[in-house]
Amino acid sequence: MKVLITGFDPFGGESVNPALEAVKQLPDTIAGAEVIKLEIPTVFRKSLEKIEENIVKHNPDIVISVGQAGGRFDVTPERVAINIDDARIEDNEKNQPIDITIFEDGQPAYFSNLPIKAMVKEMRENGIPASVSNTAGTFVCNHVMYGILYMIDKKYPNIKGGFIHVPYIPSQVVCKPNTPSMAAADITKGLELCIKAAVENKEDIKAVGGEIC
Repeated sequence: MKVLITGFDPFGGESVNPALEAVKQLPDTIAGAEVIKLEIPTVFRKSLEKIEENIVKHNPDIVISVGQAGGRFDVTPERVAINIDDARIEDNEKNQPIDITIFEDGQPAYFSNLPIKAMVKEMRENGIPASVSNTAGTFVCNHVMYGILYMIDKKYPNIKGGFIHVPYIPSQVVCKPNTPSMAAADITKGLELCIKAAVENKEDIKAVGGEIC
């Protein structure tokens, strides 16, 4: 089995991206699966082009993208991606699409087919703060999650795919008072546990993971 996992380059004025730093530190084999690590640009369209290029090259069974979600306290597998780009800031090539459909022939939204609740359970049982997220935003993270699931829908039906958001690392919040962070080693451990759960669970578990509002 092969798992392709991606992390974005830094964006929004940050010097590092905790997603990429954590992905880089993952072991090459997890739960018997080969782990292929890939850096992708924080750029609309180009990020998806690089992912598909590597899907064709490596023929993975699972594709997981990881992104920074500054302000979150825990590692959050995403449940759903929506068919809209609505960028509050520019990407790394100064693109700022506003209210643009990602793919005209795509569904209004796609749900992750990863075992996201099993991933959260695996992390919590091993001391990593984690929860299911129900919004991947409307920036490049959502764009990439939607794009992966669109590709699965249209071209690669045997792949499981989705997205995980991670918090800032401590060095990023030195000048951001009262902003949560997580040690890079813990983020990496969380991602490793997510991959383990994705490899070992063909179907997701039934567990409480919703939100009231």
